[in-house]
Amino acid sequence: MIDNNVEYYNKNADAFYYGTVGVDMSNIRNKFISLLPENARILDAGCGSGRDSKAFLEAGFRVTAFDASEEMCKRASMYMNQKVLQMRFEEMTFENEFDGIWACASLLHVPMGELPSIMLRMNEALKLGGIIYASFKYGEGTMTRGERKFSDFNERSVIPLFENAGFTVLNVSISTDGREGREDEKWINVFGEK
Repeated sequence: MIDNNVEYYNKNADAFYYGTVGVDMSNIRNKFISLLPENARILDAGCGSGRDSKAFLEAGFRVTAFDASEEMCKRASMYMNQKVLQMRFEEMTFENEFDGIWACASLLHVPMGELPSIMLRMNEALKLGGIIYASFKYGEGTMTRGERKFSDFNERSVIPLFENAGFTVLNVSISTDGREGREDEKWINVFGEK
């Protein structure tokens, strides 16, 4: 399922880049930053346009960013002026390296059956006490929207996903989409601690 999603982003990279790079995520980003130590190392897992990585770099953090889409990596690398790794979640081999993982609207493309093992990889990548932020489209189960498939969650279903991977859930909230014309779409935001 993820291959079709990656191909979608390769084919629609410009539209996706320009549609997301200007979205204001500062409210949630600031909450994430407030939970991190000074000089934190952040992993932007599925960085898309590089919007949030650039903001973290400008705030003085050390950032490692990756995305599965070759075309998105090119655009994000140029935007943030730093190389973005082309990598999939299942290729992650980080161990106790990061103070924070930012997975904004990226894990939602991992198939439901693969999410538990990917969440364990996320846990392994974090230092003890590290913070993870992830967002999913609000709903339940696997949904197809256009050419892409999504793993959707709600307040009840998202907590076991994090707890079973060894995270303590710190906060769950619902927000609306920040893109123009998408104000009716809801997102679920989760902060967890290792």
